[in-house]
Amino acid sequence: MIPYSSGILKLEPTRVWRAYKGGKLLEEWHYAQAPQDGNFPEEWVASSIKARNPGRESKTEEGLSRVSMLGGGPLLKELIEQDPVSFLGRGHFEKYGCNMAVLVKMIDSLSRLIIQVHPDKEFAKNVMSSDYGKTEAWYIIGGREIDGQEPYVLIGFKPGMTKEKWRMLFDKQDIDGMLNALNKLAVKPGEVYLIEGGVPHAIGTGCFLIEIQEPTDYTMRVERKTQQGIVFPDEHCHQGIGFDKMFDCFHYDCYTEAEVVKRWRLTPKLLSRDQSAEQWALINREATELFEMQRVIVRQGLDRKMNGRYCIAIISEGGGCIGSGNDKFDVCRGDLVFIPASVDTISFEAGGEPLEAILCFPPK
Repeated sequence: MIPYSSGILKLEPTRVWRAYKGGKLLEEWHYAQAPQDGNFPEEWVASSIKARNPGRESKTEEGLSRVSMLGGGPLLKELIEQDPVSFLGRGHFEKYGCNMAVLVKMIDSLSRLIIQVHPDKEFAKNVMSSDYGKTEAWYIIGGREIDGQEPYVLIGFKPGMTKEKWRMLFDKQDIDGMLNALNKLAVKPGEVYLIEGGVPHAIGTGCFLIEIQEPTDYTMRVERKTQQGIVFPDEHCHQGIGFDKMFDCFHYDCYTEAEVVKRWRLTPKLLSRDQSAEQWALINREATELFEMQRVIVRQGLDRKMNGRYCIAIISEGGGCIGSGNDKFDVCRGDLVFIPASVDTISFEAGGEPLEAILCFPPK
């Protein structure tokens, strides 16, 4: 039997329940015949992390990805734990163990996500005994108008905010006051935003994006209930650390909208281009050392050396085939792929139209 780690693995879609609604664009992207919104607005990609959802503690595998096989494939997490060096690379294993050190999600928001913050590495280590915080980044791949509102995100405090003012808004549950305290930015396909741990934020209505982040599901919530009326227990607001420490998690630096764009909207950089293909760096090590994201557009063919790093690939548009050596298989928009570190080179071949893929990498 050929070991799983010797070749490229196609993955099953892993939909995850959330307290906000969405998912229709995600289903359209997967060519669903009757796409609709619901409480599964996220799809986790090549995930070895369990989702944390109030009232769903019995869903012990929610968030974990499986290899696509007839009759059901194994969990990717279990395969990695059996042979971490082949799957993740020796250097990665020596530094991070069996932890993939990154988590990738697809998100489609019909409703606005609640205002939230995630811990930075220092806070996560000192307060939550975790080696990982939850810095994240968003690559906008689409969107839709909701009730006349174009897709938008909320990022960072406007000038004048203090910890005392923010706590007062929370205690009063002054949602309008909290929304007005954050910078609101319209977003368009192709844009990239880095959301550092400690920065308050929310994905607004109508956003369709790929999120890459540190591998935790720690979310501090300042809204006690969703717009649909789902109430969060205290522990799911402060993640078990108490409200006083929760407010220490926020960074109270303030920014104008222009300053937010300058600091956290990243500019994609062209890596290579010829008649066969082009490659772009969407998130590189100049922006963060926590993860990387690239975009490849293949018009004919592309051979890509992997240099001993594993990769999570999302086929975002078009179709064709992907493979390594003699092992090749067809792919189309919506396919999700895990490329073990033991794979030396991957090849992309376009079909009748250009094949576009988003490549996600862990920290070095």
